[in-house]
Amino acid sequence: MSAPLFPAESRVAVLVDCDNTTPDILEYALRVVAQFGRVVLRRGYGNHSTLARTWQEALVHQAFTPCLQYQYAAGKNTADIALALDALEAMFDDRADKFCLVTSDSDFAYLCRKLRERGATVCIVGESKTPEALRNASDQFFEWAPAPTTDAALPSGKPAQPKPEQPKQPAVIKRRPKFVVDAVALLASNTSEGQVHLAALGQYLKRTDPGFSPANYGHSGLLDMLKTYDLLTLKKEDGGHYTVGLSQQTLSEVGAIAEIVAGNSVQQLLRQFKAF
Repeated sequence: MSAPLFPAESRVAVLVDCDNTTPDILEYALRVVAQFGRVVLRRGYGNHSTLARTWQEALVHQAFTPCLQYQYAAGKNTADIALALDALEAMFDDRADKFCLVTSDSDFAYLCRKLRERGATVCIVGESKTPEALRNASDQFFEWAPAPTTDAALPSGKPAQPKPEQPKQPAVIKRRPKFVVDAVALLASNTSEGQVHLAALGQYLKRTDPGFSPANYGHSGLLDMLKTYDLLTLKKEDGGHYTVGLSQQTLSEVGAIAEIVAGNSVQQLLRQFKAF
């Protein structure tokens, strides 16, 4: 019997705790989970006030199913219970084998442990306030931070010249959206070589945004687009295919920041030890 033409993809459930996070995190969460497989469940949980006022636009735009939960008594969070039950049901029904919980609430740490005990993979997308108990209960934690320039498109510096015979046609400006660099950094971090195949990157970008096309940014293709980035480096492999990773300068800057952060952590531990 011949092998299937396309390997089976993992099925991902994205469950959002709308009462304890902001709608701005949703797009980042979908970009993160696109590397794990096909998203088959998209649900947002919250009370009427949260879903109707704060989250309605984001849930509709990203095709999420709103799961409205009324509070039958003060201080009781029925939305959390509904999210946990739906996650377990999706696992037992074999509808999903990977789960992404978008929350910063440590109450979901026990749910993470139960899902992982049953063989599921769990990642958390949360804010900096996420407690260590929840971070450590997941397979992988992704910290979201608001960044106004995250999706800003930067000009490459060399707009294409208009043809002499068409003086009225505006010049085509080649743009370099920063989310491409973020995608390379995310995918390459999971490889030993620090490189990602061009085809895998293209597939990931299509998963995060089905309407993505290099032509929308003034490029003839993904390879042509990546060649304009100073923060990225391309490598042609023996088989003729290309891989892409962060440039050496970018890696050096990231390493320097990591050393500073690590140094500050060590100093803090020493101060605490001396105080003790």
